[in-house]
Amino acid sequence: MNYSKQFLISLYEMMQKIRKFEQAAEQLFLDGKIPGFIHLYIGEEAIAVGVMAALNDDDYITSTHRGHGHMIAKGGNINLMMAELYGKVTGYCRGKGGSMHIADFSIGVLGANGVVGGGLPIAVGAGLGIKMKGTKQVAVAFFGDGASNTGAFHESLNFASVFHLPVIFINENNQYASTAKTKETTSVENISDRAVSYNIPGVTINGNNILSVFETTKEAVKRARDQGGPTLIEAKTYRIKGHFVGDPSKYRNNSEVNKFWEKEPIKIFEKQLLDWKVLNQKEINIISLKFDQQIKEAIKFAEDSPEPYPKDALTDLFIDDSGYDY
Repeated sequence: MNYSKQFLISLYEMMQKIRKFEQAAEQLFLDGKIPGFIHLYIGEEAIAVGVMAALNDDDYITSTHRGHGHMIAKGGNINLMMAELYGKVTGYCRGKGGSMHIADFSIGVLGANGVVGGGLPIAVGAGLGIKMKGTKQVAVAFFGDGASNTGAFHESLNFASVFHLPVIFINENNQYASTAKTKETTSVENISDRAVSYNIPGVTINGNNILSVFETTKEAVKRARDQGGPTLIEAKTYRIKGHFVGDPSKYRNNSEVNKFWEKEPIKIFEKQLLDWKVLNQKEINIISLKFDQQIKEAIKFAEDSPEPYPKDALTDLFIDDSGYDY
């Protein structure tokens, strides 16, 4: 084991924080306290946490409609996130973005995106900006298996390759694009195989193995910082919950879901930490209680926050780029 105890515990704690947030969001939605739609990241936590552990604070990411885990792993404030889910004025986007559009430029989160594949060209734009400025940053685009079949995916990889941009494409292959099985809608067995078309490295890894995610991303980040260009990483995982909270999931059976519950990343990593004597069961219980309390505080913050003001309905929507001084 070549990792410090502190580092391993930090990975585990971040995965637990995401899981607790998502479980709370699910129940709050079912209780009618959260408006709109919620798409959960449960079962995919190792990807967000493993990737972010390989990044610097000033690196950029673009997220997806299933983006709570990305935001939390990059350092997002769960109080502000919960308030945004509630549609409150204290939320990240003053309650106007909701679950699918949280952003925080101060920590490098250029936005989640309700459009499938919508974040890919944004990350490429950030990568172009990095190259023009000559900094050592990188940009990471998270996207699902369904997004790999969109034009934005192919255009983004091509552009990033042609201009040798410091962009890392992270495909979270959770085996379903909404209600469609990836195997039934995608022409290749491994989405990473498509990298060869754009003359960039492509690799497929177990997305439920957090240390594999970290090591693979670290290598791609080093390559990008050293002006080696982009990399496509396919992290295979499984979307344990439905496409959205309330999805009846008639397109798959319970035995399939139960099989993957046994392979989910927190359970796997927790067992490793116990075997390596990095944590004991008492310490694991303390960590769990700690995040239970943090989530309770986030919920209270959201519920105590004011609703958006009608007079501000059109603020934050447009920017005046006319050059006129009114």
